[in-house]
Amino acid sequence: MRLVLVGPPGSGKGTQAERLVKHFNLTVVGTGAMFRDHIERGTDIGREAEPLIKRGLLAPDRIVDGMVADLFRSPGRPECFVMDGYPRTYAQAIAFDALLRQQMLGLDAVINLAIPDEEVVRRISGRRCCASPTCGVCFNVYYKPSKAPDKCDRCGSALLLRDDDKEETVRRRLSEFHKNTALLLEHYRKQNLVHDISATDTPDVIYANITKALGSPKPCNGGEKR
Repeated sequence: MRLVLVGPPGSGKGTQAERLVKHFNLTVVGTGAMFRDHIERGTDIGREAEPLIKRGLLAPDRIVDGMVADLFRSPGRPECFVMDGYPRTYAQAIAFDALLRQQMLGLDAVINLAIPDEEVVRRISGRRCCASPTCGVCFNVYYKPSKAPDKCDRCGSALLLRDDDKEETVRRRLSEFHKNTALLLEHYRKQNLVHDISATDTPDVIYANITKALGSPKPCNGGEKR
């Protein structure tokens, strides 16, 4: 099984990707995690991407496409995978199609997690995370508030609103998402790959709807042509 997850920030892509990994024995390919690794290591990619990500903007296609291409051209490339956060634009989808053809791989489905913007804003801008690096637990002022205002229930440290969780940043990210996603989904709909799944339900219901849409897992032996 080879999948792409599409959805705005806060739609639960990461949560569903983790479940799909276990259910279908997949490898998750998350460009967000890849960028965080580059930022932490202070690479050229990390230095170029960090200020854009903090402002809620997308990194240039050439950087993202290059990171993904390096992975799929490596000896340890994933054969069965779920893409979390890539492709995000029509241009990236075209580049990814070409890369998969080059590697004689193909997609089985694109899961579109649909959710209203205001729900996304509440989920993300309401998030408060523990300042302690050894704790890091997060709460939400709307859905899962801490017992003591602005203090972590687990360790008592201060709870912080991260820069990339601020409402203005979230709305900017949503604007970028909508601007780029319409053509992306249209591209995959023409290939009959898209399954639209509501992301306003509980994670369990969302996951059940995804697995129902996907049906039985498909084998994905290396080098198979599709």
